[in-house]
Amino acid sequence: MPPRAKAGTDARPTPGKHSGGRSGAKRRGDSGAIDWLATLLQGKPTRRTDLQRRPRGKAPTQLWLIVVDASASTRRHGALSKAKGLLAEMFERAYRARARIAMIDAHGAQPQWHWQGQKASAALQQWLSELGAGGGSPLIPALQQARDWLQRRQRLKPGEAQRLLVITDGRLREWPALPASPCPATLVDIECAPIRLGRAVQLAGELGADYCHIEALPQLSQL
Repeated sequence: MPPRAKAGTDARPTPGKHSGGRSGAKRRGDSGAIDWLATLLQGKPTRRTDLQRRPRGKAPTQLWLIVVDASASTRRHGALSKAKGLLAEMFERAYRARARIAMIDAHGAQPQWHWQGQKASAALQQWLSELGAGGGSPLIPALQQARDWLQRRQRLKPGEAQRLLVITDGRLREWPALPASPCPATLVDIECAPIRLGRAVQLAGELGADYCHIEALPQLSQL
């Protein structure tokens, strides 16, 4: 018959509540759930070791700021449709991760803010279904607004884990020099025309963002 555990000690070395009454980590950090957005924003995942895992313990609140270019040029060759497919999956994962979303739609005369740090909800999918391409591309003002907003929010919420995702075909004539993003960033190129200008690569470089083309992204659910 095994000896009885002394009072005040943990009887079993298993995860759960410790003797102090606090809840411990239920799994190792390297075996936690996959953080799909963090994986995507660090570049194209090509093997399982590229998948980012959520660390054990309480993770910081996540904020995903998404700038989507829906100008008239993204209507060609299904560019915006592909972008909307990616966004639909990301909104679903944001909802499951209880992440907060900020969204800027860059088309028409000026950028339009649709969310500014609210928790992901079904309203995102409804807005996405109604999003259409047209007009000019106020992408540069949108990026400038995004930077200013992120910097203000960093002062208010220094512990928040922020990510910037820019979705664009890069079809801009010219733009002023851009400062680097104040948080980790990824630019997803949706230029799908047979003859491509490739300006999104330059834009990503100025932002200090990881670059990937939407056609090169694997189906995340299959990794």
